[in-house]
Amino acid sequence: MEFKSLNTRFRAYQLGNEGSSFSYFDGSSFTLIEARVTETSAPSIIAELKACGKTRIDCLHITSWDTDHCRQSELEEIIESLKPTRIEYPGYTPHTDSGKECLKIVQAHINSKKIDSTYVSNLDNATNWTYHNILYNNSKTYENANDNSTIKLFRSGAFTVLSLGDLEKSEIADYLLGTGDIIKEEVDVMILAHHGADNGFTTEKFIQGVSPKVAICTSNYDNQYDHPKPEIRELLYENSVTLYTTKTGDVVIKTIGDDTIAYKAINLKANSTEVSSDKDFNTKRYDHWL
Repeated sequence: MEFKSLNTRFRAYQLGNEGSSFSYFDGSSFTLIEARVTETSAPSIIAELKACGKTRIDCLHITSWDTDHCRQSELEEIIESLKPTRIEYPGYTPHTDSGKECLKIVQAHINSKKIDSTYVSNLDNATNWTYHNILYNNSKTYENANDNSTIKLFRSGAFTVLSLGDLEKSEIADYLLGTGDIIKEEVDVMILAHHGADNGFTTEKFIQGVSPKVAICTSNYDNQYDHPKPEIRELLYENSVTLYTTKTGDVVIKTIGDDTIAYKAINLKANSTEVSSDKDFNTKRYDHWL
């Protein structure tokens, strides 16, 4: 098995309103996950780019056309100020006027890639324990747009992050578990599907199958849906998965040590660099290597 020492960072951003925003840096490439940037999150994104030695984002990865994942004015700001080299966007047709306008903007970008079943099926098959990111081919198109979210495992860095968008259907969770060993063995950090909703996707079977060490939920402190749901919190606790949310501040996960075999998860206080709590973990790649 190949083992690389890579400076890796992940951040979940507090937006100040409903929605999701994350970034993943693998030591060279910086990906912003979701087309969201607010007055609250903008300074944190700039700070994160600086911490990674970057001045612009390499990739903008959008999982859904819903406004809590992609908002027209914020998409335009990201393209103008953060200048993504590449945009990856959902393969399903938007059903809202906002989504349709966002699609036009994305398609006008010089380097945009539609992540649909045709594109994914033409990619090379993934190999266990390598450093190549994986897009999963959910070949069906569902009536519920949430279930058409783009699915990606970011594993080009020292630790891996599974992005699930707003998925709801249990059959998609079963499909992912049936794709082989990679998703069962290599996920360090999992972004909870649909902000931690208890909708049938995040089940004990799925949590035990993926066995992430850390779960991330983006949600306002007083969000109307009470995300993450108490049932999901209990499920994670019972399966020894550490939960972090953006209710009280950003969540930063970064490699530590010269060999980057471990990472630290930090919950910051709102609008601050002050640490609220932190915890250290070994990467699954290192556990496997041992």
